[in-house]
Amino acid sequence: MLKYIDVTKRYGDVAAVNGVSLEVEGGRVTALLGPNGSGKSTLMKMAIGVVKPDSGIVEVDGVNPAEDPCEARRLIGYSPEDVVLYESLTPAEVFSFLGEVYEVPGSELERRVRRYVRLFKLGEEMGKLCGELSRGNRRKVSLVSALLHEPRILVLDEPFTGLDPKSARVLKELMRKMAYEGRVVLFSTHILELAEAVAERVVIMHRGKVAAEGEPSELREELKASDLEDVFMRATGLSEELEELVKSLWGE
Repeated sequence: MLKYIDVTKRYGDVAAVNGVSLEVEGGRVTALLGPNGSGKSTLMKMAIGVVKPDSGIVEVDGVNPAEDPCEARRLIGYSPEDVVLYESLTPAEVFSFLGEVYEVPGSELERRVRRYVRLFKLGEEMGKLCGELSRGNRRKVSLVSALLHEPRILVLDEPFTGLDPKSARVLKELMRKMAYEGRVVLFSTHILELAEAVAERVVIMHRGKVAAEGEPSELREELKASDLEDVFMRATGLSEELEELVKSLWGE
């Protein structure tokens, strides 16, 4: 389980995350939604110890990443929104290096690399420098890097950005499979149709707080919304603003 207990993180006078308590359980895919600046990425970075909360506790299967980030990262597969790779290494070298870091036996690492290279069609890219890869292929390398050690918890920040439709479908199925196996799967996205299609639970952030959470069908009923986009707009208080913007667009 990934657990946040009354977590707050401030940057100057701005509370990026403000008193959030949240439990992300295994066995289902959870989507983290919210406008830009709502605190989604900060919340995710806390899980691997890159960002430490000013107050409150984060637990990754009982491990506090602020105190033991190395152990937390062994439990988590994480892919950031802005992909960062070793530019002077090839994907093959990156995967080999990560296999050593996570202590994956050589033969098992080779099997996993072959599998993910086939799934994401990275065969022709394996010998190229990461700095020469396209945006989509860089994303694929980042995703494979997050999956190689078969983590108990998968945290993906905007993972579908730059992916072609086929690779996006593969990723959706991988996420569903991991959830089916009882693992924690948390991803963020701005594509609400995608979240509605993949996620069994959604968490909507707004101004550093959890504005709504639950199954999409429950939230639609609770907020008397027609779809997840409507849920999102109502939960974040953006529906009236959007209506005014649309009217102005059409000159009404």
